[in-house]
Amino acid sequence: MKKVAVIYWSDTGNVEAIADKIYNGAKDAGADTIIKLVQDAKIEDVINSDAVAFGSPSMDNNQIEQDEMEPFIKEFKNLPNNKKPIILFGSYGWDNGEFLKKWKDTMTDYGFNVISQLAVKEAPTDAQLKEAYELGKILSR
Repeated sequence: MKKVAVIYWSDTGNVEAIADKIYNGAKDAGADTIIKLVQDAKIEDVINSDAVAFGSPSMDNNQIEQDEMEPFIKEFKNLPNNKKPIILFGSYGWDNGEFLKKWKDTMTDYGFNVISQLAVKEAPTDAQLKEAYELGKILSR
């Protein structure tokens, strides 16, 4: 059974809604799945998983959340990530989702294999929530 971790930061609940759908998709597809707010996550949650979904809203200067998520992500810079498959997701209000491209570049530089991304403007639509659920199923393969 594949192990999947969903780790995110959410302020208004938009990223949390996406995280919940990814979690449910992976779990329903048979994966041993955990979901955690980044402040409750440990490096081992990622290391011990076969696939991971990371989520954050776009914050100042088109970046991921800088107090919790960014320091957590930086922990992986010098670890062997062996092309572990990951999905990046988040919400934005004004930057057209550009933060996700920067985040993808960072994660690729850190040795992860970014297999998909999902950026939603403000709150996710029903179609985007369905896409998130399907992304969870992809992580479980």
